[in-house]
Amino acid sequence: MGFLSNFFSNLAAALWMLLGSTKAFSRVKPTFAQFAIFLILAISANILFAYLAAPSLSFFNEQGLISYLVWPAIILVAGIILAKRSLNYSLLFVPVILWLTADTLLVLLQSLIQFLENESLLPYWLHHVMPTLFALLFVWQTTSLLWIFAKRLHWPWWERVLMLVATIALLLVWQRNVVDQPIFKEYVEETKLSEAQFFAQAPVMQKSLDNITRSRKGVSEWYFLGVASYAEQDVFMSEILQARQLFDVKFGTAGHSMALINNPNTWFDYPIASRASIEQSLNAFAKKMDTDEDVLFLALSSHGVVDEHDTPLGELAVTNEPLDLPPIDPYWLKSALDNSGIRWRVIVVSACYAGTFIDALKDPYTLIITASRADRASFGCTNDADLTYFGRAFFAEGMREQQSFDGAFLQAVRRVGERETLMGFESSEPQRAIGEVMQKALPELEKALFLHDTNPVIDLQKALADDADTATTDGNAAAINENAQ
Repeated sequence: MGFLSNFFSNLAAALWMLLGSTKAFSRVKPTFAQFAIFLILAISANILFAYLAAPSLSFFNEQGLISYLVWPAIILVAGIILAKRSLNYSLLFVPVILWLTADTLLVLLQSLIQFLENESLLPYWLHHVMPTLFALLFVWQTTSLLWIFAKRLHWPWWERVLMLVATIALLLVWQRNVVDQPIFKEYVEETKLSEAQFFAQAPVMQKSLDNITRSRKGVSEWYFLGVASYAEQDVFMSEILQARQLFDVKFGTAGHSMALINNPNTWFDYPIASRASIEQSLNAFAKKMDTDEDVLFLALSSHGVVDEHDTPLGELAVTNEPLDLPPIDPYWLKSALDNSGIRWRVIVVSACYAGTFIDALKDPYTLIITASRADRASFGCTNDADLTYFGRAFFAEGMREQQSFDGAFLQAVRRVGERETLMGFESSEPQRAIGEVMQKALPELEKALFLHDTNPVIDLQKALADDADTATTDGNAAAINENAQ
């Protein structure tokens, strides 16, 4: 038969093998030329898949390619042993050709799945099962090869079990030893902190604190503190800086705002985000604010921290190489806020599993808004994004288009939900919780924010007293609204 006829016949043989049928033996054409072409195709397919699955900053790793070639070599040796054992030397190339052909087909399937994943065209739930799926495909092609040979050569049951166990054990050992040697390896550059960066931070922090001006007596004013605590992606820095610009330009917090940023490019421009810098900033704000009248708007943007089983730990990631910084947990944050003496608080947490912050931060004088439920991820924190889904819907759209936090939040919930549905993601379900005293005072406080151009003078104590006069006879405060939907 001709080369092309043998080529397509081997493709059919591999498909029969994957179905566990010995019909594969009647279709396989075990020539050296077919072995060579399918070896080249399998290598090419694996390089393609490794390229699609690799991080953006990667380099070709020859060691990873050599690690992959271990398997064809083992199966070729197995073919030699089988040929000698059965005195049928036509079997020499059969195992390796079937395996390489099946590998080519399955890795091309993996490449298609990975491409769709890269283009965000797959449902979100599939992202978590893809590594398991790819591992099962690899096991499938190897065990199906063993299966059809066991049937063809009439191996006893104990020999079949022994070969299967040995193969799985070999696979586990191989995976453990090559996990750090992919065909395309991420380029990791050791992060170093220069002397200039080290000494720049103290004056940068002091300058930011000195730029905070005192509030005016008798006027309820807003102060903005933004925290972008994850340095490896620019989206969090961008989100906080855009939120700060919105508050400074639209809501008049210029001179009352500050941003703490973790990013390799901002050491000379912004104070780093850490527990120590947050505490220092809160204490400095409290000295400039009238804590009985003024309001702190605290925005935090980062990744939610999970353990090795993807269980939320109720913390925000804090990274800024080469510094070793502890995460932000809600109980520590509540303590830092209480110790500062700042009474009126609006806190927005833009992160996966941000709902874990609600219970710890609850307070009669606090409004809490989170990008997601305690057990749900939020989306949009990609390397090429300038805002997360929630950040865009709440800050860039809701706060610009509405005249209240309720209006901005409900609009954000709707638009985030629409976008998540369109992308096939599980709904993040943003949350809202408000304390009973804040619920009474918020309409008046919002006038000082959303209508700042008119510079309204608000007597907060009088506003609360007037509200109490019109309240129901039992005088009970409104319950905290914890769920947005």
